[in-house]
Amino acid sequence: MFSIRCFAVDPFEDFNEYGQLSDEEIHKLHEGEMLYGDTEFGFIVSSGNTKSTSFKFKGNLYQDLKEWRNQFKIDTLYRRDKNSETGSDDVSANRIFLSAQGNYKVGIKNASLFIYGDYEEDQFSGLEFKSTIATGYGNRLYQGVKNKVDFDIGPGVYRSVADTESDISSEDDTKTGYLMRLALQWERTVSTRTRFNQDISIEQSLSGLNSLLKSETALISQVMGAVSLKFAYLYRYNSKPEDDRLKYDSELS
Repeated sequence: MFSIRCFAVDPFEDFNEYGQLSDEEIHKLHEGEMLYGDTEFGFIVSSGNTKSTSFKFKGNLYQDLKEWRNQFKIDTLYRRDKNSETGSDDVSANRIFLSAQGNYKVGIKNASLFIYGDYEEDQFSGLEFKSTIATGYGNRLYQGVKNKVDFDIGPGVYRSVADTESDISSEDDTKTGYLMRLALQWERTVSTRTRFNQDISIEQSLSGLNSLLKSETALISQVMGAVSLKFAYLYRYNSKPEDDRLKYDSELS
């Protein structure tokens, strides 16, 4: 007699030490390193009946110092399609998002004061650019054997500039207002090689401008060494988009 388990190991049941290091152990492990984290790269070229080029680059990097823990994010998407009628190349997607956050450790376990800033250009959003600056308090909401949930909350300032064809700008083209920012990061250890991440950020306008929500749900599994496979769903919501654009965008990758 024999057991099927000898031939098939379920990675979702193989719990071990992965993801169970404390923040102090993680900080000590990476102390002195310039940057560590994850980067993603995608490139697709189609030819024949359909001709298009797509490029995607994304990074989520950390830096651990004695009193500061910094996080840097970059998210870019570019797509160009061949117009079968005119023969010209048309850009159908062109976006770049940059953000940086510094958390100053206040001495209490997992507690910190943060300062956050981001900048985004999206050719098809109706805006030339938009940016946010916020500051406030962060801490750990929940700590378990396989789960941890962190949060940041604080006030900030939002600024956007409309994308107009005219060289003459007006006060209506620029919008500035106050907001309240809330960010949640949930990480769950699924197995020795797999983890689940849920990141949500909400920017609620206090000045009657647009409120923003951004959510990324991801399952990341280590394939070999530093190479991993990631399945992700990204959802972006804008309560007051420019012109006649939809209030939401989504990406499945």
